[in-house]
Amino acid sequence: MKNYGLDLWASDNFIIENGELKLNYKSKPSLLKIIEEIRSSGVRGPVLLRFAHLIRKQIDSLYDNFKHAIEENNYKGDFKAVFPLKVNQFPHAVEAIIKEGKSYQYGLEAGSKAELALAMYKTPLGANITVNGFKDKEMISLGFIAAQSGHEITLTIEGLNELKTIIEVASENSLRVPNIGIRVRLHSVGKGTWAKSSGMDAKFGLTATEIIQAIKLLKDAKLLNKLTMIHFHIGSQMQDIAPIKKALREVGNIYAELRRLGASSLDNLNIGGGLAVEYEQHSHSKSRNYSIKEFSSSVVFLLGEIMDAKNVKHPNIFTESGRFIIASHLVLITPVLELFSQDYQEEFLHFKEKNPPLIDELVDLNKLLNHANAIEYLHDALDHIESILTLFDLGYIDLQDRSNGEILVHNIIKKALYLKSASPTIELEQLQSKLQERYLINASIFQSLPDYWGLKQHFPVMPIHHLNDTPHRAAALWDITCDSDGEIGFKPEKPLYLHDINLDKDDYFLGFFNLGAYQETLGMNHNLFTKPSEYTITITNSTYKITNSIESKSILNTLDSIGYTKDEILDKLEKDILNSDFITEKEKNDTLLQLNIFLQQNTYLRTTK
Repeated sequence: MKNYGLDLWASDNFIIENGELKLNYKSKPSLLKIIEEIRSSGVRGPVLLRFAHLIRKQIDSLYDNFKHAIEENNYKGDFKAVFPLKVNQFPHAVEAIIKEGKSYQYGLEAGSKAELALAMYKTPLGANITVNGFKDKEMISLGFIAAQSGHEITLTIEGLNELKTIIEVASENSLRVPNIGIRVRLHSVGKGTWAKSSGMDAKFGLTATEIIQAIKLLKDAKLLNKLTMIHFHIGSQMQDIAPIKKALREVGNIYAELRRLGASSLDNLNIGGGLAVEYEQHSHSKSRNYSIKEFSSSVVFLLGEIMDAKNVKHPNIFTESGRFIIASHLVLITPVLELFSQDYQEEFLHFKEKNPPLIDELVDLNKLLNHANAIEYLHDALDHIESILTLFDLGYIDLQDRSNGEILVHNIIKKALYLKSASPTIELEQLQSKLQERYLINASIFQSLPDYWGLKQHFPVMPIHHLNDTPHRAAALWDITCDSDGEIGFKPEKPLYLHDINLDKDDYFLGFFNLGAYQETLGMNHNLFTKPSEYTITITNSTYKITNSIESKSILNTLDSIGYTKDEILDKLEKDILNSDFITEKEKNDTLLQLNIFLQQNTYLRTTK
């Protein structure tokens, strides 16, 4: 049994029992059983499953680890957190975040006007709202309205012009002034794909000179008492803890200096987001070198040490971790539609009364292959197929002979790989990689895994059943878009092996994991494949419940969403049928019925059982 790196990326969220992948929670339902129940209602195509308990698990872990670190280090500040809406703004995700974080007064972070309006709508009074990103006067005024409504809101300025606008809005009306934060442009830089979020060339933040100017502007406007937070961010998915520690030392000293300059209301230090999630399935390629326990301990210890040395009040510690909170809660399940070597099955062999000698020899090799002679017979078969292809090019054998030869050699290779799986040689591993199987999945990589397409970010993938059987096929995954980039190729350094399934007899489902961060919001409608159907799964001690079902958009609604008018489309297509001279009235009515059925279905393929 192969566990597909569950011990690396799954955080004990999933277990394998009786050959099926199950949730490691309460009644431990099988993913296969959940999918079969959903499909029993006629749903086809990929399916997104939300597990809100995994959001709660991550929120608990974040708060519990910081609470423990604060107690262990005798830290005098509190820990607070907000969820950045840019990571996932979809309704059932946000509702789960608010519900599961309610006891902690877990808040939201916004980076645009729309996100700010959503944060005002969803954040309970008493929980924090932080606002990052570039802002115009309208967005800043919206922040004033939020404060007037009773929200604990902090506008983090990204440049001096934003601060000047805040001062201008404050002077023009009598609305309650929101708290003000300063994003610091650190010298320290992160590592990895998103490291450009930090450093002196970063997109956001104030330099030391600008920070001093900001303090003067606030003093002159008599608003220095509203400066309550400084903020920094060194990148999403922070892989290495060393740059984090370096950045903490730098920002800790900046905080202490600002307190010395008279910012007596400054009592919050926002360390931003970036807390990493493990996506890799192979131990040699792990994407982070620290745990949540080490992260929280390092933050609390370093900040306490700096403040004690400077004789400065310990700040409250804010985080805006999004990926860590929500990535694990979303799973994509998709059926495999086709294996591209299915035409090599033995049932497709058609022998003649008299076959070429090489074909007869391959028949004998296929029959007599065993563990002892597997390597020798494999070499013979590979030699024979080269000879057969040469004879075909020269016109000495026909297409049926070639087909028989390819099927026999393919089956000899599969048998040899299976027989020698317990003691594979380097040659066999190389051959296994070379003879990849292509698995056509009923999904769009551009829609459901856009960061794989755009950034080559790996996501854990594994079958959700047949897990008592050893997988032997080196797998490349092809999606159903008509784009060659819609492929997850086989990588020998990070191999994915799947099962050899007869899809005419059995379904085969693959799961893609840790998709809750960014993938929904970034997904694109390439070929007009829209967001898959989604369901929330609530697990109890005895069973599970499927709720919050949202079916993928129909073909007509998909076209309507990009600017076409669905009624006009349907009207034109129906008129074409009614005006046709090629079919009878009954055929017209039958065709219209079929057309309406097809156009009301979602955009994914429905060829699976």
